[in-house]
Amino acid sequence: MRIIVTLIVISAVFAIFLFMPVFPSISFTETKTERPSMYYINLGEDRIFQIRFIHSIHLTDVLETYEVVDGKIKMVSMEYEDVAVGMPAHAEEGQTLLYEDGIYKLYTNRIVENFVLYVGDINMDLVFYYGGREYDLKKILQRGSSYTVEIRSVSLYDKMKGVRMEYESRGNEESRQAE
Repeated sequence: MRIIVTLIVISAVFAIFLFMPVFPSISFTETKTERPSMYYINLGEDRIFQIRFIHSIHLTDVLETYEVVDGKIKMVSMEYEDVAVGMPAHAEEGQTLLYEDGIYKLYTNRIVENFVLYVGDINMDLVFYYGGREYDLKKILQRGSSYTVEIRSVSLYDKMKGVRMEYESRGNEESRQAE
């Protein structure tokens, strides 16, 4: 009888450890599919991450900076060169828009639970920066798919079935770090 009780207790502890979401991460979960893939980056002490992409019409860099705040995502700023199609030409309530050295800088404090990131099937940059590392999302994620980006705790089981994103090591002059 003791062996059975011991096995039940060990199994319960193992199941709790396996399925309890205790590992904070930045997750990318595929949308619009019956079997969504989940990709993740372990969330460390750094609370700032950035996404840099090339605007498909202007063909110029856009840099978005985010901060992790209480398990949510706060958009801090967006930097871009042109205010034509798709880029804000003025600040809305709670925002500040500055123009310095040919760059528009839109500052905001908008906090969201998550946002959807579309990975276009075009050969233009889509790079994620976190913790001094650079992740080429066009190489990691499926082109033509969209992903819900959120801060969430994942379990060991989620980690085993998900895909940990690997970063590219580049020289300092090519790599941009979150400030």
